[in-house]
Amino acid sequence: MTLYGEVTRRKTNVSEQKATEARNHRTMNLDSMSTGEILRVMNEEDKTVPDAVNKELNQIEKTARAVIDSFNKGGKLVYVGAGTSGRLGVLDAAECPPTFGTDPDKVQSLIAGGEAAMTESIEGAEDDPEQAKADLIEINLNENDTVIALAASGQTPYCIGGLEYSNAVGANTAAISCNKNSKISEYADIPIEIEVGPEILTGSTRLKAGTAQKLALNMISTSSMIGIGKVFQNLMVDVQPTNEKLKKRAKDIVARAAETDEKTASIYLERAHQQPKIAIIMLTLNCSYEEAQTHLTESNGFVREAIKLVDKESARLE
Repeated sequence: MTLYGEVTRRKTNVSEQKATEARNHRTMNLDSMSTGEILRVMNEEDKTVPDAVNKELNQIEKTARAVIDSFNKGGKLVYVGAGTSGRLGVLDAAECPPTFGTDPDKVQSLIAGGEAAMTESIEGAEDDPEQAKADLIEINLNENDTVIALAASGQTPYCIGGLEYSNAVGANTAAISCNKNSKISEYADIPIEIEVGPEILTGSTRLKAGTAQKLALNMISTSSMIGIGKVFQNLMVDVQPTNEKLKKRAKDIVARAAETDEKTASIYLERAHQQPKIAIIMLTLNCSYEEAQTHLTESNGFVREAIKLVDKESARLE
């Protein structure tokens, strides 16, 4: 079993109606409301989602720590989901390389039905637990990885199959659902159950449930990237300047972090071979490219620590 606790096997009462499928009494006359009334009630219901997420912060933190542990061991983060939940996982994974400069293999997402399921419904795909196992085998899942299953209902067979295989190989496992006592929670080291209550449109979990899952994914991926040195202050210092927009952003990041002008930042970015972290260290410590590389390596990729280490050494020599 993994470092983050034993998998629980809690009994669920299948006769209980899931909150995600219950009817919202505030919208029983949804079809007779004006457009303005519909929008107002949607907005009011959406305001409740952050509070529901807040109740699961401890579990979200445990999950982020598990992901950081995986990254530090050379492992990866893998999302496993179906339908809207699966698409949210794909979206979060796709945003990591441009935001944090990660290899595409670092954060991956598997969706029931494969790539085609991103734009259309693949009937029956989510009911196949064996396919999830096959998909995880294909990406060489191992004990250094963390797998997060995503299912608003909390009972998707594809997700359960993925968690079963992940547990078998010794990977860290977490599950994000929007119902209490969810089935997938029984198979996860870290169950995250964000109960947002009935949707305004009964069973349409792309609404509040989707928002809740997106918020949780934002928290997990962002905090875990910060945890491995991808951020300095509140700046994306590992952004890869692969297009004009990102080149301008990288220059702006270096200028802000090193408290210099954009022209100087641009010059040092060139000297640093378009690596914002290296450019910031070169400017801040007035050192060469090679020295900046050494400082960053010694600090395990954390810019703040690299600067601190040199400051401490300078103070010691004085």
